Parts: sequence; structure tokens; C-alpha cells
Amino acid sequence: MTEFKVPELGENVASGDVTKVLVNVGDTISREQPVLELETDKATIEVPSSVAGVVKEIRVKKGDKVKVGSVVLTVDAPASSNGGGAAAKTPPSDAAPSLDAPPAAAPQPAPAAASAAAPSRVVAMPVRQAPEVPAPVAAPAPPPARPDGRAAPASPAVRRLAREIGVNINDVEGTGPNGRITQEDAKEHARRILSSVGSAGAAPGVAARAIRQLPDFSKFGEVERQPWTNIRRVTAEHLSYAWSTIPHVTQFDKADVTELEELRKRHKEQVAKAGGNLTVTAMLVRILATAVRKFPQFNASIDSERGEIVYKKYVNVGVAVDTDRGLLVPVIRKADEKNIMQIAVELNQLAERARDKKLTVEDMSGGSMTISNLGGIGGTYFTPIVNWPEVAILGVSRGAIEPMWKNGKFEPVQRLPLSLSYDHRVIDGADAMRFLRWVVEAIEQPFLLSLVG
Repeated sequence: MTEFKVPELGENVASGDVTKVLVNVGDTISREQPVLELETDKATIEVPSSVAGVVKEIRVKKGDKVKVGSVVLTVDAPASSNGGGAAAKTPPSDAAPSLDAPPAAAPQPAPAAASAAAPSRVVAMPVRQAPEVPAPVAAPAPPPARPDGRAAPASPAVRRLAREIGVNINDVEGTGPNGRITQEDAKEHARRILSSVGSAGAAPGVAARAIRQLPDFSKFGEVERQPWTNIRRVTAEHLSYAWSTIPHVTQFDKADVTELEELRKRHKEQVAKAGGNLTVTAMLVRILATAVRKFPQFNASIDSERGEIVYKKYVNVGVAVDTDRGLLVPVIRKADEKNIMQIAVELNQLAERARDKKLTVEDMSGGSMTISNLGGIGGTYFTPIVNWPEVAILGVSRGAIEPMWKNGKFEPVQRLPLSLSYDHRVIDGADAMRFLRWVVEAIEQPFLLSLVG
């Protein structure tokens, strides 16, 4: 019976998650046949077998995390698999193939019939065939960054987590084997920072070394000090955390709002009688609610503790409201189940409650995605910060009449600038542009949206 173990997967890759098992018990497999699909920190790869024979036992299943050297399956190997009767040259059945093991002797030209000999030269990864040359020189070590002159002992995944939560990996003490830094070490270091500076009103994710004493501004002229309001402090903490945690990307586009404006003007009195205000924002809430249904990665959140992406089955759209106390974001719940008139009425009520200081925590929680409309003030474009734990936000600026080439001539067209910021960990650039183009087309053809959804 021969065991097949997880081979070396690449530099600094110690394990992977099983996404597919490509063989079954009873299958006859050959060397270099893919038997397993693994997802590592760097890529999804197919792992080929370094043994041949009939599969007798499979010791992993989809969803398992396996380490390099773990036994994946066992096979009943043929009595002689080298075709030349050279069984004495076959390594022990439990010896895992090694890319680092030097050849026993310099290879000599041999007839094709003898090419199956020396199975110890079979390697596990097709992209890393072991050549008959000396082992490659190891990559240079990263430059030392600690006082003792050593680089921080941490894997790429731990280093990435440290960057995401605003921790300098070189400041973290490792509790793993030989002082290796684990993910829990990085998180505990962040907790200590927050507990030590939280009483000073520091924003989460900001390391203590970033807090510096201000100069004495009174030396330069008259100043006035005012304490932060609770809303301003919470907003600062929330946005600082979002900015330091989320890798932001912002993409821009413009939409022709000629038809949307005609529709809005035609029905605004009807909506006013119902107690609402038919604004572009209210119409965009309905469009965005439909968009996140079609693009579910925009209606998600990252659970870093469990290493999962949470996809929400509900659609609640938040709308940023400017108040004299700061920015508040009430939420339109089940926006995908409401028509534009219902949304306009509810949005008007929420905006009034925000300005009257009557919003509750419940009113501002549970959002799927947020709209921030600065068009009433002005500007062309801006880069809105994603409203964590959401993964995307749509910014809207002031529309303007612009010349566009249509029907063989330039025509005046009212265009609306849009800015889409998103979390690049969950959303790729191509998907973001498809999402934004869908929103633009829905704005430009509002009747089509109501017709087909």
C-alpha cells in the first residue's frame, strides 16, 4: 500500500483548502494525474499524483484544510511499476517525493525502454519539474525590520491581516513555534492598542505611534477649542476603521438623465400629495436595490474572524443625510420590494427624523449598500468611503448639461456623474464596471427597468 502526501505547494505556502477531490475509491490512477484541487493563499491549483495504482482509501473531503505532507490517499501499487524489473531502485512506499533531494548519481543517456526507471525523480507539481541541475538558490531574505536585526517571522496571510487591521507586523510578539506570529497574535496586538488609546478617542485601526501631540497653535494666532460631538466622534472612528481596513477602489461614469428627469417632473406632484419628495436619490434607491439583486457580491460582508463572505438575501439601501450634527445614514428596508413612490415617502420621513434628532440605531443599521448624493451642493466627482461592514457605496455628484454626439450631431444632454467605491477583496474591477454600467443603463432607460426589472 502506497501513500500519496500533499507535496510542496510553493514558496511560503504551508496548507490549502480542498475544493474538489478528483478521484474515487476504486479508480486506477497514473502518475501526474490530477487527484485534488486545493485553494491556497495565492491560487487554486490541481495537485497531480506522484504514485500510480488503484485507489484504496481517500482521507480528505471537500472543505478540509490540509497541510504539506498530509496523507491524501492510499493506493495499491502494481508489483513492479518501472517496467524494467528494477524494483531495487524504487524508494520506500512511504517516502514522499522531494524537490530538494539530489539525484543519487549523474544521469546517463538510456534507451526509451528504460526511461521509467528511477521513479524517485517524479515530482508532484507539473509547474515545478525538478531539473537535473543543482537546486536553485533561495530567494534573498526580506530586509530586517526589528531592533534585533531579524525579519518578523510571519506568513503572507498573517502579514496581510496585519495590514488590514492597521498593525505593524514588526511590533507583534509571536506565540507560535519558534516565536512565529499567528493571526491571533496580530489581533491581540490590535486589541491592546485599542484599549490603550481608546480612552483618548483614537479611531480603531490607528496605531499608537500615529498619535502625536499637536503644536501650540495659539503661538500663531487666536484659536478656539470645541469638544467632539458623539456623532462626529463615532463617524470619525467608523470611517477611520473602514479606510484602514478596506482596500478601496473607485470607478467613475456618467449617465444621461434626460428621460429620468422628464419622468421625475411628470410625477413629482403625485408623489408630493402622498407625502414624499420625488428626488433623483429616491429613484436611485430603487435602481440600486435591483442592481444588488443582480450582482450579489455587492450585497455582502467579510467575516474576517471566520474567513467567510456573508451574502445577504435581503436588500436594505442606506442614504447618507447631511445634518448640522454630522453625517447620518438611515436605511430603506426591503427597498427591492417597494415602488419609487413608497421609497420617496419613506426617505422624506427618515430625512426629517434625522434633522430632528429622532433617528434610532435601528433606523441606521442593516444596510446592504449606501448612496451618498452631493449633487445638491455641487462638484463633479468624489471618492466615497465604503460604509463598513458593507462592501460598496455609490457617490452622486451634480448633473450638468453637456454636448454629446448623437444622431450625427452634437446635442445638449443632462449627464449625472457617478462614483462607485468598493472593497477590492470581494469585488473585482471588471465586475464593478459591469455593475456601474448596469446602473447607468437603468438610469438612462427607466421604463425598461420598470418593464423587465
